[in-house]
Amino acid sequence: MRPPHRAIDRRLPMNPGLPLRAKTLARDRVIAFALFALVLAAGIGLRDPWPADEPRFVLVAKTMVETGDYWFPRRGIELYPDKPPLFMWLQAAAYHAVGNWRIAFLLPSLISGLMTLVLVYDLARRHASRRAALIATGFVALTFQFTFQMKGAQIDPVLVGFVTLGAYGLMRHLLHGPAWGWWILGWAAAGFGVIAKAVGFLALLVLVPYLVMRRVAPARLPSIPWRDPRWLLGPAAFALVIALWLVPMLLRVHASGDPALEAYARNILFSQTVERYLDPWHHVKPPWYFIGVILTAWQPISIVLIAAIPALVARWRRRRLDPRMLLPLGMFVLTVLFFSASSGKRDMYILPALPMLAVGLAPLVPGLLRRPWVQRALWALAALLAAALAAMAVLAWTGDPRFEERLAEARGIDPWPFAFGIGALGLVLAALCRPRRGALAFAAFASSLWIAWGFIGYPMLDESRSARGVMQEAGRVIGPDAELALVGWREQNYLQADRPVADFGFKRPKLAQLGDAIAWLDAAPARRWVFARDEELEPCIDLSKAIPVGRANRRTWVVFQADAVTEACRRDGTGEGEAPPAPDGRIDRG
Repeated sequence: MRPPHRAIDRRLPMNPGLPLRAKTLARDRVIAFALFALVLAAGIGLRDPWPADEPRFVLVAKTMVETGDYWFPRRGIELYPDKPPLFMWLQAAAYHAVGNWRIAFLLPSLISGLMTLVLVYDLARRHASRRAALIATGFVALTFQFTFQMKGAQIDPVLVGFVTLGAYGLMRHLLHGPAWGWWILGWAAAGFGVIAKAVGFLALLVLVPYLVMRRVAPARLPSIPWRDPRWLLGPAAFALVIALWLVPMLLRVHASGDPALEAYARNILFSQTVERYLDPWHHVKPPWYFIGVILTAWQPISIVLIAAIPALVARWRRRRLDPRMLLPLGMFVLTVLFFSASSGKRDMYILPALPMLAVGLAPLVPGLLRRPWVQRALWALAALLAAALAAMAVLAWTGDPRFEERLAEARGIDPWPFAFGIGALGLVLAALCRPRRGALAFAAFASSLWIAWGFIGYPMLDESRSARGVMQEAGRVIGPDAELALVGWREQNYLQADRPVADFGFKRPKLAQLGDAIAWLDAAPARRWVFARDEELEPCIDLSKAIPVGRANRRTWVVFQADAVTEACRRDGTGEGEAPPAPDGRIDRG
């Protein structure tokens, strides 16, 4: 007797797509995944971490490696309780593997991106066909937000990887099972997702449409008895994975009796999770915010989604409930609704839903691409983006020169030859492919854009964005034997310093940091220097005695010694007293 899931395949025939020979399809698959890997990996090793978040995570990971303390992340002298530590652990592990931070800090994102694409392909292949799976995977790989995030060192790419692995494991069991090993792995992956970022449980949203299908159309699902005790192994794996981090951390907090560690535990377990979701204090957006994100940042797959809506509505009305489409699309919808319910929103929050959208649409993709208007829309998207890049460069060269001058002054770059070159290439590719091959035109343009961005854009922007140039100049000015402290610093300043540095906190008020820095200078005025932003120093520092070291990240930085401190702001004694007075005469105690 055949397993029940084979009966599903007979009742719901797969979309075979266009007839292709097996060798041709295998060749296309190899070429496509080689291209995806090149798109995501292009530029690794050619840049340092860039703000806003990359330098922070790398600094935390580097501190872990240097101090050996992997349980309590630190940013300088302060604990960093904003995120669980898994992502920083992965960066530290990558450094131990390759011994180079320029490569290591991007490896977790690259591996997560490639893993996500492989999982999308395999699941879509099982739900539709090899050709449909390859097309769906291509749409994910070249969706703007996905590619941009996977080429950065943020937590979100790793979260997407774990959420996709979790959903994959659950669906291998629920749709193609019973497969208890995949069931356990799916829950475990969700647990690792929680250690990466609190919302890692999103993979479990697949269970909601599954329970609906189990009630309204159980014959379309594999027959897995509810009373089988192995169902409990999944939640047990989820809890065990989280406990591997949570229990040792809480035991260390309890044993230390340190109020700072207790505050760390409260912050990471409550303030950064439940409180941040229910009562967010920043990034407040309207409920419909993510619709705009899907329509813009999710191009080109949003065009496919729009084209698929009539077919999906028709299937719903006819009650043709295909679980291979309902489960991934249900997870996509529930993820968007979950984040829409909170007033705090950022565009990357819904990125874990993107792979499941592609899996859910995979059976429809070959048919949708046979529609002329879909191909024309993809062609127009590629042509318009290419034309916009080329036009911006031409306007910068022929228009008001002050715009180009301000950009060069603020960023230290001239991006217009790069923009014009990519724009012109995109227009040539669009002309060669023509509107009837819009998907090919967009794939060629987007791949060229991201590869060029990695190999050309990274080196062009790195010195300014990473603050490497400013910190090198600061090191040259103060000399190799001097000591350096940071005030009002950004993580990239700390990370790019050419020597060990002192800091006086990151979130503390700038005047409190400056007060400690003045006492630190007075202890050894001949060899100590402070690095700070010029706008935050008056009236305590005489800027005429400070030495500018350049601009980075739209800020001007200087270094100064004890002789630049004004008498009104100098501390008494050894620096253990109060902070210097604020401009209005009040004492800032930090």
